[in-house]
Amino acid sequence: MTDEQDIHWDGKHVTVAGLGVSGVPAARVLHGLGARVTVVNDGADERARAQAAELEALGVTVRLGDGDTLPEGTELVVTAPGWRPDKPLFTAAARAGVPVWGDVELAWRLRRPGAAPWLAVTGTNGKTTTVRMLAAILQAAGLRTAAVGNIGVSLLDAVLGEEPYDVLAVELSSYQLHWAPSLRAHSAAVLNLAPDHLDWHGSMEAYAADKGRIYEGNKVACVYNAADKATEDLVRQADVEEGCRAIGFTLGTPAPSQLGVVDGLLVDRAFVEDRRRNAQELAEVSDVHPPAPHNIANALAAAALARAFGVPAQAVRDGLRAFRPDAHRIAHVADVGGVAWVDDSKATNTHAAQASLAAYESVVWIAGGLAKGATFDELVATSAKRLRGVVLIGADRALIRDALARHAPEVPVVDLDRTDTGAMREAVREAQRLARPGDTVLLAPACASMDMFANYNQRGDAFAEAVRELGA
Repeated sequence: MTDEQDIHWDGKHVTVAGLGVSGVPAARVLHGLGARVTVVNDGADERARAQAAELEALGVTVRLGDGDTLPEGTELVVTAPGWRPDKPLFTAAARAGVPVWGDVELAWRLRRPGAAPWLAVTGTNGKTTTVRMLAAILQAAGLRTAAVGNIGVSLLDAVLGEEPYDVLAVELSSYQLHWAPSLRAHSAAVLNLAPDHLDWHGSMEAYAADKGRIYEGNKVACVYNAADKATEDLVRQADVEEGCRAIGFTLGTPAPSQLGVVDGLLVDRAFVEDRRRNAQELAEVSDVHPPAPHNIANALAAAALARAFGVPAQAVRDGLRAFRPDAHRIAHVADVGGVAWVDDSKATNTHAAQASLAAYESVVWIAGGLAKGATFDELVATSAKRLRGVVLIGADRALIRDALARHAPEVPVVDLDRTDTGAMREAVREAQRLARPGDTVLLAPACASMDMFANYNQRGDAFAEAVRELGA
């Protein structure tokens, strides 16, 4: 089964594992192709029942409250990306010789002849920002494109919709890549690798291997982070098409076949005629918003993928100038009494928080939440010299407090013993008390939000609202 033409969907029994953002569209599409679709779902809450009713009206069978049993006669499983590989459903599928695809794999298989190539991005942090930067650059070059995948437009909608695209900017999580064995991108980037989702993948090695799948079969360029050797190792291990090149990006002066920074300029020494002697100016560092180091790295990765697709230098500059990051990503909220207040609620792991802290000289840090098995010693040790003070919130704040005691004992720490949503207002007041003119108060929690908030967006909104109350 390599593409839509090779698959006889009519009457094929497909089990869709999971409702929600990916499961419902997958079930609809498969039903429309003539497949006999059964949806299984662990939960049976009000939202699941509403989605089930919608699908049942089309003729799709839905089984709520039992996501572990493989329906009899299943010939293919299409799973939501978040379902863990060790679920009994997948064990039963493996025993029966039934293939398991994710929604990305399904979209890849359903591409039509002459479909738009994919420029794909993964990494522990920075994926969404990089993909949106890439889409802005492609649009500035006059190309019909969309940011798709783990962001924005559904991949199924993009490959099956009426609008023809020239190229797609595709964000892919490690979960999605795990279930996408036949994906073959035009070019792809792994931005960085740090421990994350290890409870799902089982080990750092398995997590890295799933990230590395993005390079398999690349045609033109495998883009890696020169400061993160693990990403280059994944390129070395990948089986790519002949002629595909390894392209690095760096915050320093680029070597041949790299993009980097020289005298406040983003420059390209990879996609120029004589890359040993020549470099092409792409943009100024000030064209990147905000010009924090990790965001400049995101811009270089996006530029590398765009250049691999043949985009001219001017479009890189114009696209970066036009781009603005999503909310809660190192977003400046206000200046109050000479103190800058910055919302990076999206920094939900230690790697992201470390990059965020590195952007500022003197920081009052608001941190804490659900640690997801993370440890904080390295983060605190590398950031200690920047810390004016720390305000801790959330269920696992003691882990950060203990790391601070070991590596930054002189830094004042306020430990808020509460996990209700109102704790954010108190955290902001305590941060104001610790801050001095010229400081930055930074919400970069290094933890997930679900102990106190519905998601990181709500956490960032609570922070911003409390800061605005200070300003008023």
